[in-house]
Parts: sequence; C-alpha cells; structure tokens
Amino acid sequence: MSKINVSHHLSKYLDSGSSVNIRLNIYMNPVNNTKYFFFLGYLALLSMLGFIATDMYLPAFKAIEDSMQATPAQVAGSLTCFLAGLAIGQLLYGPLVQRIGKRNSLLLGLMIFAAASFSLASSETVLSFNIARFFQALGACSAGVIWQAIVIEKYDATKAQSVFSNIMPLVALSPALAPLLGAFVLEISGWPTIFLILTCLAIFLMLLTVLFVPKEKVTSTAQEGTKKLTYWNLLNNPKYLGNVIIFGACSGAFFAYLTVWPIVMEQHGYQAKEIGLSFIPQTIMFIVGGYASKILIRKVGTEKSLSVLLTCFGLCVVAIVACSLLVKMDSILPLLISFSILAGANGAIYPIVVNSALQEFTKHAAKAAGLQNFLQISIAFGASSLVAIWASYGEVAIGFGILICSFGVIAGYKLRNSKSWEKVREEFVMPDPARVAMKQDKLDLD
Repeated sequence: MSKINVSHHLSKYLDSGSSVNIRLNIYMNPVNNTKYFFFLGYLALLSMLGFIATDMYLPAFKAIEDSMQATPAQVAGSLTCFLAGLAIGQLLYGPLVQRIGKRNSLLLGLMIFAAASFSLASSETVLSFNIARFFQALGACSAGVIWQAIVIEKYDATKAQSVFSNIMPLVALSPALAPLLGAFVLEISGWPTIFLILTCLAIFLMLLTVLFVPKEKVTSTAQEGTKKLTYWNLLNNPKYLGNVIIFGACSGAFFAYLTVWPIVMEQHGYQAKEIGLSFIPQTIMFIVGGYASKILIRKVGTEKSLSVLLTCFGLCVVAIVACSLLVKMDSILPLLISFSILAGANGAIYPIVVNSALQEFTKHAAKAAGLQNFLQISIAFGASSLVAIWASYGEVAIGFGILICSFGVIAGYKLRNSKSWEKVREEFVMPDPARVAMKQDKLDLD
C-alpha cells in the first residue's frame, strides 16, 4: 500500500494535531522533516546563547587582566555585571513582546547582544568592558525568554513538551563546551576573537530569526487586552508559581553543589584537571535525564512522571545529606554518584515544569517565561551565594544547601497541585481550640 493510500485511510481517524499524524506528515515530507530539525537547532542556539556568553571567555581572564592592566577582582566583576543584566533583562522582554511582537523583540535583543559583543572585543578599559558585559546580558535575555514563548505559541501542550525535552538537555552542554572552545580560540588568537565570534553568532541568529519567526501584527486592541495581565496576575496563579518554584529550587540545588564542589575536591587533594573532569558525569546525566523524560511521559503521562522524578530527586537529597552531614566519608565517590543521579532527575524535571508553567498563560508566554526565568535565576543565585558563605566547610555546605532547596521543591509541588489560593490557605488554617477540645472530649467518652 502506498504512503498516500495509508494517509488517506488513516486521516479520518487522526486528529491533525496528534503526534501520530505529525510523525506521518514528517515521514511523507522529507522537506518538512529537515526544516523542523533546522528549527530545533535554531531554538537550541537561542536557548544556549546566554550560557555560551557567560562561560566562553572564562579561560581568558588572565589575558584580559594583562591587556587592560586590571586586577583579578575587576575582571571577575564582569561576570557579576553579566549576571545582573541577565536577571534584570528577563523582566523586560515580556512587556516588549506585547508591544512590538516576538520577531521584532528578538531582533532588537540580538542587535544589542551583537553591538555589546563587538564593543567587548574593542574595549581598552575594564570599566567599558564591564558596562558592555551588562548590555550583552540584556541582549542575551531576548533569546532566553522568547524561544520558550515561540514553542508555547506554535505547538500544543503535548508537542511543546516534546520540544522542551529535546532542547533543554542541550543547555547542559554549554557550560562544558564553551570554556573549551574559548581556550582553543585563546590559544590560536587573542581574547578579542572570542567576542568577535559571539558577534557573528548573534548576526547568524538574526538571519535565522527572519527565516523562522513570522511577522506579527500587533494591534491596539490586542495591546489593550494584554496590558491587563501584570506580573502580580502571574504570581496569583498557584499552578504557575508552584512549577516555577520547583524549577528554581531544583536549579538552586544544582548551583549549591557546583559552587562548593571544586573546593571539596581541593580539600581531598585533587588537582585542577581532575576537578574539571569531575563535572562530566553530571553533564552526561543531565542530558540523559532530559531525553529519558520523553520516554517516561509517553508511558505513564506527565503528572505521574513528575511524581516519579521528584521522588528520585528526594531520594538523592537523602543520600547527599547522609554523605555530607550524617556520615563522615573519606571518599568523594558517594557524593559524586548521588549528585550525578540528582542531575539526571533535574534534566528530566526541567522540561516538565517549564512547559506546565507556561501552558497556564499561552497567550502571554513571553511575559510568563520572563518572570519564570527571573525567579529561577534569583533562587539559584541565592542558593549559590548562601553556600559560598560557608564554602570552607566543604561537603557540609553542599548538604545544607541542597537540603534547604529540597524544602522549596516540596512547597512548589504542593502549590502546583492547588487549584486556587483558597485551597492553599485551607491547608494552613490554624486549628480551632474549641473544636480540638470537643474532639478530645468525644475521644475520652469513647
């Protein structure tokens, strides 16, 4: 039977939005198949842009210090400037998308990123360098926010979940590969070349944006409808906020570990090369977890998958607390294994909670994504800063940091399962002493 006949006989049984029909259409049309994977590649580059810009120049710190006659603290301050811009910028693009659309907002952000990257390549003072890093982060935020909005508005919930599961694990490659690429570029050329490459990447993404993101007609009527939604309205949705808290708390646990782990390895006598290699298992597990979540979701559904994954996360927290707080370990291996499994759970949890949060506001996805990313970065930054204060305590700091974040995960899970704030308040109502006394009297009589 020909492919066309198969399509004819099955068409009346298949919903045009179903995953079966999508796969059939791709099978029948190789051109659509190729364009879809190019589109996924474009989204993946958008999702990784901020992380590439964060990490690619790290090996060049010493070279930048020497060329600008700056102190290590001044150059390290460029990372702080970038993180500040990254946090602030998350809240800017949601309102901007409402006014000028996703395509124009993304092109504007990428233009800012390209201009700032070129300015970084030509900077001669550390002050101009740090200012340019701040604006580079503001530009990078456009990619981080809008790619999620594109997915939510282009696909239904099931297909969007699949796209997130395909792309988000790739983000884990950025921190691992970007410094290696930066070191390679530094070896064959000067540090400005790193930022010239980032400039070219931004221009390339602008061309792809023109190709893949259609023009939008933003009318005054549409603007009036969208202006009514504020960030406070987003936070008033328990399911949205619960998913965002899970996302942020899981990220906080991740960064609590990453912040102190190099110090732990130094305390156990490991060298810089071994410390670098120790991050490979977490990266691999994060990627594996992201793709494994697709299989789990197909078998048991989204909600049950999340319950299973959060249970796995909780068991890993118990193991980490046992290794770091309860039992004194001579080897770092139990902690490394426990966290690697936790990284796999995180890789599977992220796509689920991000998709679930944004599905609550499909018509305001950019604004919802911006607030989500801002809260996630803030929670992760807070966890990292907290454990950094007690970094000299090594494993103990990691254990306490991850334990605190796990309480946030529990709170987020409780919140996402509440239909309204009234239901949430009911769980926190103080008991009535009179009713307690009456109940006790009844028990005594029995």
